[in-house]
Amino acid sequence: MEMDMGIKNKLAKRAAREVKEGMTVNLGIGIPSLVPNHLPSGYGAVFQSENGIVGIGSAPPKGKEDENLCNAGGFPVSLVNGGSYTDSAVSFAMIRRGKIDLTILGSLQVSEKGDLANWIIPGKKVPGMGGATELASKAKRVIVLMTHLDKHKASKLVKECTLPLTAKQCVSMIITDRGVFSINQGRLILVEIFRPYTLKEIKDCTEADFVTSPDLLYID
Repeated sequence: MEMDMGIKNKLAKRAAREVKEGMTVNLGIGIPSLVPNHLPSGYGAVFQSENGIVGIGSAPPKGKEDENLCNAGGFPVSLVNGGSYTDSAVSFAMIRRGKIDLTILGSLQVSEKGDLANWIIPGKKVPGMGGATELASKAKRVIVLMTHLDKHKASKLVKECTLPLTAKQCVSMIITDRGVFSINQGRLILVEIFRPYTLKEIKDCTEADFVTSPDLLYID
């Protein structure tokens, strides 16, 4: 189920609130790559990409792209002052050594216990797993940005993942186009609802079992 740019930016803006100064952050392709656009210039977090960039900035203005400077998804990016380049071996060594404080990824399914399935739909051609397993297993915190429903209108928040797993019980927060969920000790908790959706609508379209935070917020 495809989102329009307004909703994509809404999710990216919400995810940007989870990026704290001093963090080293890895961004997946798609919606997560929009996150730096929602942080102030000079914000004290470092964005890393598996293809060997440490210090990604916001997306360059149209017509000002550098064809040699792109993220792991092949989309143009900018480099902040003091940014650097590494080869893939060093980039993945950073990830595998647990140097990434936060990774923000897309997903196909997330289970109510935080299992992640985001790399393949069986029978579909994909270029490879990329860094998904390493990031999901080794980043200190994993946040997922995704549509609440798939193209068949089925919930992507599920009791058990039916697609091949990337990693088990690794996700700590899910931000969909309908709400924000946290996972604490294997329990899925609805903490925020995007207006104009209601709690009943969230319950009706979510396969996974969840509880509602006593501090539930409605946000724009």
